[in-house]
Amino acid sequence: MFRNREVSRAAACFTVITVISAAAGFWIHPAAGIAALISAAAFWAAFFVFTRERYKKIADISEQIDLVLHNEDAVFISEQEEGELAVLKSEIRKMTFRIREQNEALKKEKKNLADSLADIAHQLRTPLTSANMTLSLLKSNPDPTEQRVLLRETERLFTQMDWLLTSLLKLSRLDAGVVVFQKEQIAVDELINSVVQMFQITLELHNISLSVEIPKGVILQADFRWLSEAVQNILKNCMESAGDDGKIEIVCVDNPLYTEITIHDNGRGFQKEDLANLFNRFYRGKNTDTAGYGIGLALSKTIIVRQGGTVTAKNHPKGGALFAIRFSK
Repeated sequence: MFRNREVSRAAACFTVITVISAAAGFWIHPAAGIAALISAAAFWAAFFVFTRERYKKIADISEQIDLVLHNEDAVFISEQEEGELAVLKSEIRKMTFRIREQNEALKKEKKNLADSLADIAHQLRTPLTSANMTLSLLKSNPDPTEQRVLLRETERLFTQMDWLLTSLLKLSRLDAGVVVFQKEQIAVDELINSVVQMFQITLELHNISLSVEIPKGVILQADFRWLSEAVQNILKNCMESAGDDGKIEIVCVDNPLYTEITIHDNGRGFQKEDLANLFNRFYRGKNTDTAGYGIGLALSKTIIVRQGGTVTAKNHPKGGALFAIRFSK
């Protein structure tokens, strides 16, 4: 106890006061000196008992902290009493729970990272294996026509891998919170027109008819570039679902509560078990012939939700898939 500098200083100061008081008392009258010594002894006893109790409580707090640090199941016990030590106990208890919450969050993040890396490795392995096989065939095939076909296939595979890596990088940036969305006034008709322009050639090649109904003057508050990418991924999904000679409808509804963009194709729609997992990463549906890597819709949802919107998918009553992007006002 007396190894504490504050306690030793207080004791030294109290000793000096005691000596001076006793000396002055004895100089005045022996009875006064004796009274001064008795009072000092009483104060010394009270000081000793009080200080010892405080050190005992501090030792208890130290033991509880040590137990909590070395045992994940231990709980820091904060007594219901008043005083500085009670306040300290309460703050330590809060800090303990906060640290545990952060540790749990870190564990989940590490698990998600490990799962994501495993998924990425799995997704990249397929096109890499196909590319290696194609290059081997290209090396051993002297026919120029066959070589051109194999070269186009190799180019397609590497384009797929480039898109996959780019999308995964965007997802990781969004997860890390390093993307800052720019809130700007977006005209919905301009947004949809810019998206459609990117797929104009593909729509013509596959003879997909596209109907767009966007009222003039409808405005959204969002980041144009990122929202455009989200809509692109959804439209691409609908184009793949519609197939050759398919039909796609894009409609915008604007009212005092929200602005909603719906994209409807006339494809096969979704299986019931797929609806709950459509926006999960790397989910490709129950259909074995489903194209893609299960990244586009997950990226779209992350982009839209991070900007305060919602995106849902369901089967249209008349058949086909229906995606709805909604921003509340």
